[in-house]
Order: sequence, then C-alpha cells, then structure tokens
Amino acid sequence: MFRKAKQNRVFQDVVEQIQEAIISGELKTGDQLPGERDLKEQFKVSRGTLREALRVLEQKGLIEIRTGVNGGSIIKAVNTEPIVESLAFLIRQKKVSLRNLAEFRVDVEGSCCAIAAQRATADDITKLKALLAKASKYFKQGPEHYDSVFRTDEQIHQAIAETTHNPLYISVLETLFRNIHTYFESFVPMEEPVLRENLRDITNLVNAIEAGDPDEARRASQEHVRRFSKYMLQGYQDNIADHRGMSQPAPTVRSRKEKTPS
Repeated sequence: MFRKAKQNRVFQDVVEQIQEAIISGELKTGDQLPGERDLKEQFKVSRGTLREALRVLEQKGLIEIRTGVNGGSIIKAVNTEPIVESLAFLIRQKKVSLRNLAEFRVDVEGSCCAIAAQRATADDITKLKALLAKASKYFKQGPEHYDSVFRTDEQIHQAIAETTHNPLYISVLETLFRNIHTYFESFVPMEEPVLRENLRDITNLVNAIEAGDPDEARRASQEHVRRFSKYMLQGYQDNIADHRGMSQPAPTVRSRKEKTPS
C-alpha cells in the first residue's frame, strides 16, 4: 500500500502518504492501518519515526490510536471538529476583538441567511416559526424572562444555520454562538426596547427566509448583526470607562449568572 518514505523528510512523508490514502478513499472510515511492524517495513522507517507520524495524524483527527488487545490505528470519519475547536479557542482566549467578531458575523451570517432562504424546507420553516413564537412568548412574560428571549434567539440563529444544510455553516455558527453568548449577556442591555428591537429583527429575517428572498434575508441579517454588535461594543467601552473611573483594572467578560459581589 505504501512506498519507502523520502529520507530527507521521513516522518512528513509518512504522514502525507497515509493522509492521501484517506483522501483518495483507499482507506475508509473504520479501516485499521497495518500493524507497526508492517508499516515500518513498508515505509522503511524506525519505530520512533513511525510513532511520531501516527501522533501527527491523530492530532489532525484522521486516526484514532487504540491500545490493548484490539488496539491499532483506526481511520476516523473526517469532520469539522478541528476547525470548530480552533475557532472556539480563538474566541475564548480573546484573540479576536468584538470588531473582528462583528466583521466576521456580518459576512458569514449574511451569506448563511441568504442560502437558508434558497434551501429552506417546509420543516425548516415550521421549526423557525415555532422558535420565533417561543421567543415572543418569553418577551411578553416580562423582564424575568428576558434572558430566555436571548437564549431562544441563539436557537433561532442556529436553526437558520441548519437550514443551509451545509455542515460548515452549521458547525462554525454553533461554535460562534456557544462561545460569544457571554458577550451578549455582559454587554447588551437587557431592556424592553432592545429586546423588542431584537424580536422585530428576527421576525423580519424569518419572514424573508420563508418568502424565499435571499437578498432580503442577507440585508436583514447584516443589519441585525451590525446593530447588536454596536450595542456590545458600546457596553464594553462603557464598562471599561466605569472601571477606570474607579481606578480598577479593565473588566473581564462575566456571565449574568455570576453574582456581583455585594
């Protein structure tokens, strides 16, 4: 199956050969690589070099190394997990600013909503309208349910991503909302006019998707993202100014569920 590895880049060549066998379909999900002795013979490499190559493949999410009697190197299903983990890490480590997030969301969510308007099935529309009704119900129940409005809003955005039937949009946007909700909770005013505005935006967006109007869906999404990103940025800046006025360090993002010290 494999040829002797190039001696000037031994372990990289082992990685590339196995990777290419997976991409070409020669190795399929669930297949087991030959044993260590056979691989060493085919590649003409040492045990250390082979193991280093297998660790790289495992880190890439291409194989799973199992130990024990039924152990071995098993080919994994290729998925979006590495992309999702990298994006989540960037957001959690604050390697991207609120402005970076806003710019990214305007383009990605705008495209996502336009595609959703073109591909939405009857079941997709039913799900979106049910979530919209749920958000409206929470809003009408008053301030004690405003947090549930935001949570349902996140579900609506995720449902729109699912309506594209594109695993990349689904995975990336799910990760985005899972990791930036603390920004919403900390910096978007939990006030009746803001929640009403949010509900109106989402209603317009769902209506555009239901109407099969990609241009209007894109416009409604981008307008919504720009408006609420502006709220978040202003809230963040105000929070920093307040802390500086008290000669304290800049604030960290804190969930509303964390109690403020009395």
